[in-house]
Amino acid sequence: MTTSLRPEQKAATVIVSLGVDKASKIYKYLSEEEIEKLTVEVAKLGHVEAKATEEILDDFYKTCLTQKVVTDGGLEYARTVLEKAFGESTANNLLQKVTQSLKSRSFGFIRKSDSKNLFSILQHERPQTIALVLSYTTEDMTAELISELPPEKRFKVVEAIARMESASPDGIKIVEDEIKRKFSGIITTDYTTVGGIDYIANVMNRMDRGNEKLIFEELGKKDADLADTIRKKMFVFEDIVTMDNRSIQRFIRECDMKDMVYALKGTNEQISEAIFANMSSRMRESIMSDMEVTVNVRVKDVQEAQQRIVATIRRLEEEGELIISKGGKDDIIA
Repeated sequence: MTTSLRPEQKAATVIVSLGVDKASKIYKYLSEEEIEKLTVEVAKLGHVEAKATEEILDDFYKTCLTQKVVTDGGLEYARTVLEKAFGESTANNLLQKVTQSLKSRSFGFIRKSDSKNLFSILQHERPQTIALVLSYTTEDMTAELISELPPEKRFKVVEAIARMESASPDGIKIVEDEIKRKFSGIITTDYTTVGGIDYIANVMNRMDRGNEKLIFEELGKKDADLADTIRKKMFVFEDIVTMDNRSIQRFIRECDMKDMVYALKGTNEQISEAIFANMSSRMRESIMSDMEVTVNVRVKDVQEAQQRIVATIRRLEEEGELIISKGGKDDIIA
């Protein structure tokens, strides 16, 4: 299965499939660091099944096509073309991937920046400025940096990211001047989607449960509808009850049983029943026995265990191993 391969391995598969002549032309556009990493992956690749190779090449072709139509005609034009060619669900996935790639190239320095240094630069900026810059970082880094902000500014930044829709090159230039940093040039003059509900929901999914609760409490006081909209886009531990049995069984196999014991110590009966119902009798008895002898568990330990389980669920969803129901249109056809 292609889901078992890392992105680097998929890139190596493409290079090998293209052959020496065509691959050498691609190498001309890569940095020395990228060439080194890619060459190592090619050397370690080994055998890839024909079907897996075909899937990887198909994904590569779709990504290239998506980037071209985004650059040539803008996001809405690209959406129309891709929906006609591949359907709404696939078009959304392709656009999300390519848009993130375009953003990463424009703000490449952030990927190489230490989070502490970036925080020292941003902490005194206006929430709107912080929100714009963080919309170009990874979701993990955004969650880390937001967690470090003072509580009042923390929920203002979350709100600002959630309300974002687009930013023009001129708007980006103002931020460049304001934070006195040199960014990479914008590779397209089209408006690029930044921030938004989906992005901040993913950020909140990566944040510790304590900060998540505090931010939603503060945001809920100011804009309950916005807070509710973000929540509906998130997957939290309590949402396990909305998952199908096969998906629950899949993530259980990946979880550390100590995390499962701690997580179940601090949850409600409905979630416990959903999880226990998808365990073998032996595993269920073992977990329940461990729960009985595990006492004086800190709330923080329970929250961290639940967060690790959620992270596992999200990773498996990204790999196509299970399904998370987030409301809205149902993408399952069979």
